Amino acid sequence: MIEIAFLGTSSMFPTKKRSQSSVHLKFCSENMLFDCGEGTQRQLRIMGISPMKIDNIFVTHWHGDHTLGLAGLIQSMSASRREKDLYIYGPIGTSQRIYHILHSFAFKLTFKIQAVELQIKEKTVHRIVDKELFAVEAMPVSHITPCISYTFIEKGRRRIKTEYLKEKIGITRHKKLGDLQKGKSVTINGVKLSPKQATFMTPEKKIAYIVDTSYFKELEKIAENADLLICESTYLDDSEVKAEEYFHLTAKKAATIAKNAKAKQLILTHFSQRYKSLKPLEEEAKKIFKEVKIARDFDKIEI
Repeated sequence: MIEIAFLGTSSMFPTKKRSQSSVHLKFCSENMLFDCGEGTQRQLRIMGISPMKIDNIFVTHWHGDHTLGLAGLIQSMSASRREKDLYIYGPIGTSQRIYHILHSFAFKLTFKIQAVELQIKEKTVHRIVDKELFAVEAMPVSHITPCISYTFIEKGRRRIKTEYLKEKIGITRHKKLGDLQKGKSVTINGVKLSPKQATFMTPEKKIAYIVDTSYFKELEKIAENADLLICESTYLDDSEVKAEEYFHLTAKKAATIAKNAKAKQLILTHFSQRYKSLKPLEEEAKKIFKEVKIARDFDKIEI
């Protein structure tokens, strides 16, 4: 199960109800952040999420509303005597930015920060993390400064067909089932069992995160068949010219991406401070794509 917590859903300016951009994702023992806007560590504490458990931070770009929370979070981790390395992924320039953060404040780090600078320019999907149970992919998008969109993928897992085992050998537990689950053929009680016969693969799950970009067709690749697309909706369509000027998306464009990418669900985020009510953005998106929700600070969702 993937657990997602919306820590901040505003765009450049925080409001009384919306903090700056950050999303927390938990999968098994893995905890990660996508962006870390101002006030992120306070939002984490309000939601009961320990900052010490976060091992990976995926920065989309280095505008302040997506990164101003990093210095405070790093300082608090050190004050809590963190020892594990912290990995911070980001676009070209990330290593230099982190260097300046660490040398602008009186830090006494108790752990190492591993800056992973994504040297990718072509607008295609790149796998940047590949582990046994999950992967993270990235693609450059179109913004004023180098910017990346990310996808978290829970890999499909091999499961045992318990009913098949009952029928074939009359049991559902055996020490050799571990090998079968790893994709190896085994013999139990004189019966040969192959992975093809006795196991099945669960479907992968995919969460796409797209913020701070103007529209281009290839955005649909990062969101393709996503179980959930988290997408910026900075403006309504009546401000499309302004959205294009500042390299942002409207609710209509976000819905178009979700529809064309065949996403299962769309959650809108990254709203301009001008909108006191977010209902018009939701309604605009629903004219194109029905499965739409508005993200609000402290919302949680499970996939």
